[in-house]
Amino acid sequence: MDIQNTQSQMRKGVLEFCILSIIKQGEVYPSDIATKMKDANLHILEGTLYPLLTRLKNAKLLTYRWVESVSGPPRKYFSLTDEGLEFYKELELTWKELADAVQTLTTK
Repeated sequence: MDIQNTQSQMRKGVLEFCILSIIKQGEVYPSDIATKMKDANLHILEGTLYPLLTRLKNAKLLTYRWVESVSGPPRKYFSLTDEGLEFYKELELTWKELADAVQTLTTK
């Protein structure tokens, strides 16, 4: 069995929750999301991040606004919609339940 594949699948399973957690903290630019993920040792490629942000936006969980940049093209900053915040709260509850269950099973 390939441990790297299993580890990758585990990370993918929490990716959306982690990204929404970052955005919940305040309006954010995608490269800032990638940096925060990297700092937490959860590396994400742009080819994964941008489609995920688009999918979340199309699901009406995120909104964005364009901000002019002095050093290049305008930047798109993302934030949670009210629907996105409710979705996040449900994910957070699910995460806590799952983490508690795993903790119980792995400490006995």
